[in-house]
Amino acid sequence: MKILIIEDDIKIRQELKTLLEHNQYEIIMIEDFTKDILEEIKKEEKDLILLDINLPNQNGFDICKKIKEKEQVPIIFVTSCTGDENELKSIISGGDDFITKPYNKDILLEKIKRTMRQKDPVQYKEIKLDGVTLDLHLSLVKYQDNSVELTRNEFRILYYFFTNPKKIITKEELLDYLWNEKYYLDDNILTVNINRLRKKLEEIGLEEFIKTIRKKGYRIG
Repeated sequence: MKILIIEDDIKIRQELKTLLEHNQYEIIMIEDFTKDILEEIKKEEKDLILLDINLPNQNGFDICKKIKEKEQVPIIFVTSCTGDENELKSIISGGDDFITKPYNKDILLEKIKRTMRQKDPVQYKEIKLDGVTLDLHLSLVKYQDNSVELTRNEFRILYYFFTNPKKIITKEELLDYLWNEKYYLDDNILTVNINRLRKKLEEIGLEEFIKTIRKKGYRIG
């Protein structure tokens, strides 16, 4: 998925790029604000835009409104402009969500996921990581020319890993996630599900895809 960053602060722009690339997004950026931004935006293929409000000689609200007149790409405002008035303006101009700087990284990532699900559920049907695909509609995991179907609990566990790549996830964190989502598993059942999931992954050629980090938890990627 391609995300276009429109942010004139070089440091923040680079921070966003690093964060999003680490989470498997492809990033493009507007860096020259002396050009016609709308023309530059039009040239780029993108699935979502992160847009600042205060830009050199331009206003993010106006840019958002003009973009939405031409195409229905989702737009999330990432801005230091706080207050209900600015959030209301973002909605009126056509923005899909709003987060203030300094932003919480996890909240921003979740807003991106939620916005994509709401705006284009067909497009948001797969997550890919290191050549492995998780099909969100059919509850399948695919690798090369092979695929295997997952149970509801196996799917939810693997989905959590895919949306937290390279992060060490404790059993407690997984149980808390499953509990909050009303699919509670106790510690023993969780272990059984992890083992079954590993066997299914091995069947399609994925050895050690879910790694055990001794005394800490699990990790993929």
